[in-house]
Amino acid sequence: MDRFSKLKKSANPHPSVMDYQAKLAEHGLTREQVIAIERKLAKFANTMDSLVRIPFTKQGMGADAALSTIPLAGDLAGLMLTGYAFILGRQLGVPTHKMTPAVRLALIDMVVGIVPGIGTLLDIFIRPSRKTLGIVHEYLQVEYGITETMHMDRPFLHESLENKQQQSRFWRNPVIAWLYLHIPDMLGLIVIVFVAWGLWAVISWLVSLFGQTTGFG
Repeated sequence: MDRFSKLKKSANPHPSVMDYQAKLAEHGLTREQVIAIERKLAKFANTMDSLVRIPFTKQGMGADAALSTIPLAGDLAGLMLTGYAFILGRQLGVPTHKMTPAVRLALIDMVVGIVPGIGTLLDIFIRPSRKTLGIVHEYLQVEYGITETMHMDRPFLHESLENKQQQSRFWRNPVIAWLYLHIPDMLGLIVIVFVAWGLWAVISWLVSLFGQTTGFG
């Protein structure tokens, strides 16, 4: 009988939808609630660690780096605020031991942030809130079968789009939804193009001025 059970388990290695629903019910959660809480965590992580981002990437800087410019007090405030991310993770049923890497990173972030100048720069790359978000999402994938990421990548716009989709079918169009969710990236690219064009214009003017002054070119 044990052998038969093992064979049956190996034939179906992936949990079923019913298994995921049972685990959600065990924690008193629905799929919609989990996504809403994870989106809340993503909004917090973005605010703390990547409020201003490089277009089409997750790299940037946020309130945590800004707080680190205030010696000690700012770093302690950043650590306490990061604790909110841990609380949200626990609400989703993430075991405490799985959060340990994020807690460790938050402490490193506080210690490094005390160093003037360099600490603020390193804060851009040490991102405990986003680390917490990554740990939480990995747990949700395994335990609840939630693999969607758009509510994490663009939490503010995702929430706004969700409200719009409830009011109009226009916003349910996949192309329209994609364009709406990537507005920051498109605006960022426009800014980069204008900056590059401005630099090119300045360099061209300097080269022309140098040629007129020296007779070269």
